[in-house]
Amino acid sequence: MPQQINKKIFLILVILFTLGTFSNKNIGSTSFLKNGNFKIKDLSNFENKKLRQDLSKLKNQNLFFLSKEKVLAILNSNEIVESSYIFKKYPTHLNVKIWKTNFLAITKNEGKDYYIGSNGNLIKVEDEKIDLPFIFGDIEISEFLKLKKIMNDFNFNYQSIQNLYYFKSKRWDLETKEGLLIRLPSKNLEKSFKILLNILNDADLNNFTNIDLRNNNQVIISG
Repeated sequence: MPQQINKKIFLILVILFTLGTFSNKNIGSTSFLKNGNFKIKDLSNFENKKLRQDLSKLKNQNLFFLSKEKVLAILNSNEIVESSYIFKKYPTHLNVKIWKTNFLAITKNEGKDYYIGSNGNLIKVEDEKIDLPFIFGDIEISEFLKLKKIMNDFNFNYQSIQNLYYFKSKRWDLETKEGLLIRLPSKNLEKSFKILLNILNDADLNNFTNIDLRNNNQVIISG
């Protein structure tokens, strides 16, 4: 009999531990109470309101039986969310930590301005736009994120970029705030950025407005 009781206690502890913590893969902190009180930090009023509305769908549910899939589905439906961590604090608290996606650039989609998030989502610009590079063309977000990663890897000054132009051949042109146009190839971007940085560090570009790296083993610098 004692052995059976111990097994039941062990089983209950395992269930509580399993349901107690779950995580996803964004900047905010949310504390959810069963009575519907919320505390959301580090999010704009618009984002705050949307998250409150989304999370309010959970307020009358039993915390013990609330599944992580249901919570994560609500969080992941919000384009602003990069990743999240969720913890159940029995009997009435659901604590959620949210990391907000980083806005990397702005582009147009069906005539409206959208931020491109580091999570790969398009987030509609609701208020005054942040000063970010603007991307022209029918872009593939995965291709932009690939380009941005290469820039980061080579410590390229992304803040110097005013505009980016994307072509159907999966090729990019970069236009700096100083008016320098950099034409990149569709392949071997790592090699091109290595060459580009050497040029930018060594050459006097005051009299030049174009750097053309499109042709293999050839660099054209012109005014």
